[in-house]
Amino acid sequence: MARLILLHSPFVGPASWGGVAAGLHARGHAVTTPRWPMLEPIRDGFYRALAQDMAGHIDAGEGEAPILVTHSGGGALIPALEAAMTTPPAAVILIDAILPHPGKSWMDNAPPQLAVQLRNGVDMGLLPAWDQWWPPGALARLVPDPAALAALTSELEGLPLDFLEEDAPAMSLQSPAAYLQLSGAYDDEGQYAVRQGWPVVRLPLHHLAMLTHAEAVAGAIHGLAERLPAGASHG
Repeated sequence: MARLILLHSPFVGPASWGGVAAGLHARGHAVTTPRWPMLEPIRDGFYRALAQDMAGHIDAGEGEAPILVTHSGGGALIPALEAAMTTPPAAVILIDAILPHPGKSWMDNAPPQLAVQLRNGVDMGLLPAWDQWWPPGALARLVPDPAALAALTSELEGLPLDFLEEDAPAMSLQSPAAYLQLSGAYDDEGQYAVRQGWPVVRLPLHHLAMLTHAEAVAGAIHGLAERLPAGASHG
């Protein structure tokens, strides 16, 4: 079975993976859930700093070239991480994730209304933590288990505006890729993956389904990993 690295969005923490790692372990995979470094201490060069730190964790692990499994905002970090790793990943699975956007910032790709809302909420260079971006009660309705929600929110931090304004490096995805779509908000990304000929699975759940439907998400990741041409070139 594969060596899987579950990469959370830089807006949240490893707890966002819920029970997915256990479900993948049960299927015979070697799974780790490393944490991206905290964003607030980084002053500039966010993509480079995040990639180099994470590559160090991955390169220190044992086993075959891993499959990187990334969620949400983590998708934009993959090209920089690929370049920083000593041994390139065997493949990448993006889960309800934004796509790499070379030369553009996160804000450039955000819905204009959200971008305005976030910029208006900046305090001393920091945006509110990710759970504060949601309407009151919406996140609790999505993740009704109080323990799971508390684990998720305990890892959140204020997010530097500079990170969301920084242009991504001029790099494209190099590894074979697959896409798991969990919510309608990522229809465009899912359709792009289909056009690229990637393996695609759609689960009609929600963006944080790892916390509420861990077994279904683990099964989908397992299936996609088996369909990926590990080690093949990516066009």
